[in-house]
Amino acid sequence: MTNYTDPSKDLLKHIGGKENIAAVTHCVTRMRFVLNDPNKADIKEIESLKLVKGTFTQAGQFQVIIGNEVSSFYNEFVKIAGVDGTSKEEAKVAAQQNMNWLQRMMAHLAEIFT
Repeated sequence: MTNYTDPSKDLLKHIGGKENIAAVTHCVTRMRFVLNDPNKADIKEIESLKLVKGTFTQAGQFQVIIGNEVSSFYNEFVKIAGVDGTSKEEAKVAAQQNMNWLQRMMAHLAEIFT
């Protein structure tokens, strides 16, 4: 049991459970989720968690701001949730399920120019 066990269980519950996670990864400060049903995420409850500094959705990914502790938190979260972590690229592809055709086209154009 670590300092992140209980917060991981709480986040899993408020994100809509293991069944609602299509993909999860992290960057320097954020957990990045692709949710099967974004409406199942209880944003108010997630943002009330002590470790969480905020949330937002971008490019089909529901992002939870954790801060510099995200790597350790992520490791505990995927263990508690029983899900496999994915790469950022795999998460981007999975996130397309949550974008409309215009958002997918804009994302594709952005990839071309970067």
